[in-house]
Amino acid sequence: MTLTRLFILFTAANFFISSPLWAQVPGFYFKEDQKRVNIPFLNYNNLIIVPLSINGGPELNFLLDTGVKSNILFSKSIGDEIGLYYTRTLNLMGADGQSVLTALVSPNNYFDVGPVEGKVQAILVLEEDFLELERVIGVPIHGIVGYEFFKYNPVKINYDTDMITFYRQDRLKWRPFGYRKIGLDFDNYKPYVKSTIDQIGGEVIHGKLLIDTGANHGLMLNRETSDEIVLPPENIETDLGRSLGGDLYGYAGRVKKYSLGNLNFRKVITSYPDETEFSSIIIESGRLGSLGSDILSRMTMIIDYPRERMLYKKSGDFHKPFEYDMSGLKIRLTSAEERRYYISSVQEDSPASRQNFKAGDEVLTINLLPVEYWDLSEINDLLRSEPGRKILLTIRRNINGIMVELEKEITLKKQI
Repeated sequence: MTLTRLFILFTAANFFISSPLWAQVPGFYFKEDQKRVNIPFLNYNNLIIVPLSINGGPELNFLLDTGVKSNILFSKSIGDEIGLYYTRTLNLMGADGQSVLTALVSPNNYFDVGPVEGKVQAILVLEEDFLELERVIGVPIHGIVGYEFFKYNPVKINYDTDMITFYRQDRLKWRPFGYRKIGLDFDNYKPYVKSTIDQIGGEVIHGKLLIDTGANHGLMLNRETSDEIVLPPENIETDLGRSLGGDLYGYAGRVKKYSLGNLNFRKVITSYPDETEFSSIIIESGRLGSLGSDILSRMTMIIDYPRERMLYKKSGDFHKPFEYDMSGLKIRLTSAEERRYYISSVQEDSPASRQNFKAGDEVLTINLLPVEYWDLSEINDLLRSEPGRKILLTIRRNINGIMVELEKEITLKKQI
């Protein structure tokens, strides 16, 4: 998976879902009196997927996302299955500024996250799953948990061990050994951090970025927020990810260096989205863009909302180079049950376009192995692995109503 395939511009996250006053204050709490507990998570392309159940229902996969305020369930059919109660309906504007999306509000729900429980939780429930993240990630994703999970307790995210540590607020040291500290600013319940960006072909710029664990890009810069943001000389025009309003488009390139506190990340893959109907919201927030999981996963972080700070240190992947797709293929999954893969788009002037791959081709084998043996994340890692590597694919294509199998070889080449 490359760049911002999962960038979620969620207008719905700007709605504050209020709940009536209950005996219990809404939030996430320890089930037992403990100093800290560990919660394992599924790590797919550095996105944090936490299994949980709602109101005693079956286990669901939720994305842990600092970039949204409200809990979100992607499908009303799932909400109906677990017996959610709805109090009102909202019409929301899609990320393209035109699509009108329908969502329902379900208040006062119980989240079971192993040793941690979410009490009096409101959920925004979409009528339809517009994002279809399963096709992009390769595993079912049923919703998002945002601000509520972080608001009362420090949360450590360790990408090396795929473990979340949930701390009691009064039991975390002011600065644990080995960690650096940087302050967080909050706007609309979302965390921002001051950053320095050394551009290629532009000036060094300073500003705040949204910390967005739910986006798998490295760095995103919104050019409409500052005249100082410039496209690097080497860039490609591409789609940058899925949103409620459809695909987002713009450019991909690199910056020379991104600095967070005393850490310097070099040659960071950066996305530059086109201006949209929601650019005014981004401009009003005062941010230059956002910081996604391709950078965040190179740190072990303790996100401490109560003290408005983040503690951080290098993770095992800190020195791993930032790589972009080298094939020109965007491969999607039909569904986790079927495990069939197809090509959704082909980048112009790429190794794949020169070998005449087409959108709609079904992928049958990769390097002679049937696709059933591949996870989608493994496929994406392979396609951005090493310049000069040759990859053999068998595809199935409909030619004049006849299904034909073709073998094609791609030689990977850096595009940016």
